[in-house]
Amino acid sequence: MKTKILLSCMALILMLSAFGQKSTLDLTFTSKNGAAYVPLETIMVINRTQGSDTVIFWPDTTLSLEITPGDLLLFIGYANGYPVGIRQANREENHFHLYQGYPNPVKDQAAISMYIPEKETVKIRVTDVQGRVLNSSAWQLDKGKHFFTFTPGAGNLFFLTAWWKSECQTIKILAVAPNPGISCNLDYSGPCDEVIPLKASNSILDLTTIQSGIVDSPEAGKTYTFEFATNIACPGIPTVTYGGQDYHTIQILSQCWLWESLNIGTMIDGNTEQTDNNIIEKYCYDNIAENCPKYGGLYQWDEMMQYDSIQGGQGICPPGWHVPTDEDWKVLEGASDTLWKIGSVFWDDYGMRGSSAGENLKTTSEWFNNGNGSDLFNFAGWPGGYRYLYGPFFNIGYHGNWWSSTESNSVNAWYRYLDSHYPGAGRSDYSKSYGFSVRCLKY
Repeated sequence: MKTKILLSCMALILMLSAFGQKSTLDLTFTSKNGAAYVPLETIMVINRTQGSDTVIFWPDTTLSLEITPGDLLLFIGYANGYPVGIRQANREENHFHLYQGYPNPVKDQAAISMYIPEKETVKIRVTDVQGRVLNSSAWQLDKGKHFFTFTPGAGNLFFLTAWWKSECQTIKILAVAPNPGISCNLDYSGPCDEVIPLKASNSILDLTTIQSGIVDSPEAGKTYTFEFATNIACPGIPTVTYGGQDYHTIQILSQCWLWESLNIGTMIDGNTEQTDNNIIEKYCYDNIAENCPKYGGLYQWDEMMQYDSIQGGQGICPPGWHVPTDEDWKVLEGASDTLWKIGSVFWDDYGMRGSSAGENLKTTSEWFNNGNGSDLFNFAGWPGGYRYLYGPFFNIGYHGNWWSSTESNSVNAWYRYLDSHYPGAGRSDYSKSYGFSVRCLKY
């Protein structure tokens, strides 16, 4: 008997040891914008499980990474491209212009450039996310292009603002390896008239840094392709027919979403709990069937997951699609926000976060309190309300609520909400018995 117990304990120890052993994976990265190749500038790999990160710079596009099996990784690809919805400044125009620094994110130093229409004093100030002034200077500059060298110190995000006469412009600079022992510094590098080549293509003066994110738990070496396209149907799958209904798709950088909230299943009364009976059941707001085709059905968490609690599972989504995880939603929020980008720790916070993610994801109509959004990425976040515990419905026109497939504990799960009163995006966990909308994300 003692021998059997000893052997069992040894087997358990070996299993735990094997699970905890680290493995080295060879990861390769590439990127595109629709069908066009896009050169990557920087790649950041954040181990969300271990709390560590790794950065590689062009021309490196491969990485040997040591991880523990099951680690969740966030890959962020940075490329230079034209900002969405903003007319690119012409270098020949007679306007003051502050250009995005290069490289961005910056490890040691970044080149900052600006165009001065005529001789004048230019004031420059660098601040951190809390508004503290880290560096302030003034320079008498002649007409033309001028270059500066920026050195980050402690901190991950900096704002560099330049004033010329009555004009003021600001750029954001992300630091990938903050050094508390070095002070934030800005040095003048001199005037320059030639065009600086960027991989034998466009000048960096014409480009801004954009990012795209992918979440995965790789088990073996893999090639990842960052997508930098937005506002297009997902390449090769413009529509998905499921349950007798056609759903459209929308590409938002490296994520392919269903454009509509799910409307699958048999409608039941809001006073009735959804059950595991091999029939997909849905609520329609106020028990009005016509609300489901427009806003989608409302589902309790267990029904949505089809009574399987595996994070990232298919649930009631079409084959090849899944219920987005809490981390998937964070990537979408970072992709759609003006200030806080993919990988920012602010997306881990509880409650309303971000500066404009909600506004950019909300529809342009039907939000009360003048809360309509810009729908910048064509996500079409409708204010469909929700089903409260035991039957009543609330907040159509004020709230849109979407489940994630991630539990916060045994009775609650994480979800996302958009609000007519706020431009940000909300993150919270509620009882799985609430009835929320469901969006699906391509595997």
